[in-house]
Amino acid sequence: MNRTAAIVLLALAGAAASLAACAKNAATGKTQFNLMSRDREIAMGMQAGPEMTKAYGGEVPDQVLRDYVTRIGLKVAQGVEKEYRDIPWKFTLLNSDVINAFALPGGQVFMSRGMMVRMSNEAQLAGVLGHEIGHVTAEHIDQRLGREQAIQIGAAVAGAAAGAEYGQLIEAGILQGGGAFSLKYGRDEESQADSLGMRYMARAGYNPEGQLQVMQILKEASKGGGGGPEWLSTHPAPQTRIDRIKELLKDKYAKTRDNPAYAWNEASFAPMLERLKALPPAPKAK
Repeated sequence: MNRTAAIVLLALAGAAASLAACAKNAATGKTQFNLMSRDREIAMGMQAGPEMTKAYGGEVPDQVLRDYVTRIGLKVAQGVEKEYRDIPWKFTLLNSDVINAFALPGGQVFMSRGMMVRMSNEAQLAGVLGHEIGHVTAEHIDQRLGREQAIQIGAAVAGAAAGAEYGQLIEAGILQGGGAFSLKYGRDEESQADSLGMRYMARAGYNPEGQLQVMQILKEASKGGGGGPEWLSTHPAPQTRIDRIKELLKDKYAKTRDNPAYAWNEASFAPMLERLKALPPAPKAK
């Protein structure tokens, strides 16, 4: 590839990025940078999903528990904006004692048994799943991948990888080891995901205070030593974030307080918790 062709390709990539920056996110209402189509996001998530599942000990060996988490996840996902309702949502309960939850582009959401076993009601479960759904609809990971692609295009051009080839090479590098998906979120991204998660769980009929209870569970778990929950290393939880959830509960969700229309569902969660605690120990993390 000659110098002129490389310059043209970089210019086209820059123009594409500029056009993508004009896209308005339906969930957040903010204009954002996104280089990938929805189909590409879904394909990338599906490609990385099996690797991430394997890295966390595979799925929990109990179909009832897996179906339960999927059912709650899909119920919460029904509350997303219409622009995201065609996403093929998938919810995976990981056989890992590590306290973690995360999402991949295209609607794949993961939560560990180590996270679930610390819960006491279904609203907390809906809060965690809603938070991760919020990361997907806010397209936080997609924005990070887009920035990575923009940065690496120059290197791909220098290596004479043209057309579809450079995109595949970049994505392969990003997906290897799930590196991009373990990047820390910023405070603004976390606040957005908290807010969206509360929106979706409330639309599904769950008490949004469950989101606050999850944060309190994680805060308490972090006092136990050993580095604390892995979820907090990728989802930083400063006190200001907890305070923001409290503000939302006091203001936007004041009507949900002591309102029987917004459920906790302790009774339906209890037998699932018993099943989870009765499982053989999770494999040791490598």
